[in-house]
Amino acid sequence: MLARLSDRNPVLAPDQLIDDMVPPMMFDEVSFDSYIPDPNEPSQSAAVNACRDFVARASTVRSGGKKSFFRKAAPKQGIGLYLDGGFGVGKTHLLASVYHSMPGPKAFATFGEVTNVVGALGYIDALERLSGHSVLCIDEFELDDPGDTMVVSRLLTELTARGVSIVATSNTLPGQLGEGRFAAQDFLREIQKLSAIFETLRVDGPDYRHRDLPPAPEPSSNDQLEEFAENTVGATLDEFDDLAGHLAKLHPSKYKALVEGVTMVCIKNVHPAPDQAVALRFVALTDRLYDAEIPVSISGAKLDEIFTPEMIAGGYRKKYLRAVSRLLALSRFAEAND
Repeated sequence: MLARLSDRNPVLAPDQLIDDMVPPMMFDEVSFDSYIPDPNEPSQSAAVNACRDFVARASTVRSGGKKSFFRKAAPKQGIGLYLDGGFGVGKTHLLASVYHSMPGPKAFATFGEVTNVVGALGYIDALERLSGHSVLCIDEFELDDPGDTMVVSRLLTELTARGVSIVATSNTLPGQLGEGRFAAQDFLREIQKLSAIFETLRVDGPDYRHRDLPPAPEPSSNDQLEEFAENTVGATLDEFDDLAGHLAKLHPSKYKALVEGVTMVCIKNVHPAPDQAVALRFVALTDRLYDAEIPVSISGAKLDEIFTPEMIAGGYRKKYLRAVSRLLALSRFAEAND
């Protein structure tokens, strides 16, 4: 019988949640030296220099402060750097390079993973576990709702006060975070507080990941998909609705462990997500699959039809477009392995 993601129920210890805050495997070996700036985009060279300078300054933060005979030196205020720019200009490469260059302990996570860790551990526990870090690297920084705004603002403010430096990437300027998702003006003070933490740098250039690529593969038939899964060691096969129901029962912090060790994810009878909750869970799952470079093969509707036009036109547009781009890339991996 074929394995199903829907039958997996990972259990994570608090220490593992923090230990798992590392760059995706594809960025294990990156460095500032391996980042190749586009000669036509001077902002990319400027970004490399700014990140190197950030590492030099942030590395000294925790050793600052005046010592006394009775107590250790208090850490200096952490510093912040915010890399703003479009998709595929190498921001995550630079973010991972910062992580690799900083002394430990240190943490790297997407914005969604940070909020998931806080949700799973509780605010106080998460704050205490992260407050001893030299740096917190946050990829795809975004604010999706008022609750996230308040939690993230408080967390980053308290972490920087304890000497933790923050570097983040996004395609939305700090002062515009939350626009289109909720009444951002009602939370302007919190958003401005976040903006004040960061020195912002724009990184321009074309998306190098998806230029001149063929269209997404056509979905398989159910029989073809089952045969494909059966002939692929380590593959899983789930009904779309079963998987959607299972994701609803798992905290998103467990999605990474959910797909650990899986070589291929096959999903039968894919159809448009019935609501935003289902859609956003699939966005979170897609991110974990993409980080782990796990191919995806499906039957039913095309992968770019999971998110309805109404969803794409709404406040989560960037999330959905990123997920579609990643799903199509993963489906091409599957096609290459077929």
